[in-house]
Amino acid sequence: MGYVVLFLAGALLCNAIPHLAAGLRGEPFPTPFARPRGVGHSSPLMNFYWGTANLLIGISSLLSYSLHDYGVWPVIGGWLALGSYIAWHFGKVRR
Repeated sequence: MGYVVLFLAGALLCNAIPHLAAGLRGEPFPTPFARPRGVGHSSPLMNFYWGTANLLIGISSLLSYSLHDYGVWPVIGGWLALGSYIAWHFGKVRR
């Protein structure tokens, strides 16, 4: 179970970056709450809140499980998996 939680923690931490960056720059960006989901834009404030939620849940998940017991690889795996998907997905959306 720890590997899954740490994998998801890495994914959440990676996902926090574009939402926080867009929100803090005052730019709209897609969130799961936009219409159509993942393609339409949400407000900068929604992005800030969504990025903050991802960041807080990711950090609390990291603190729940010892990296000493599981290693850092599940976190890196989650980060790379979601980061790769996000880059591919939003590359298509922006074209």
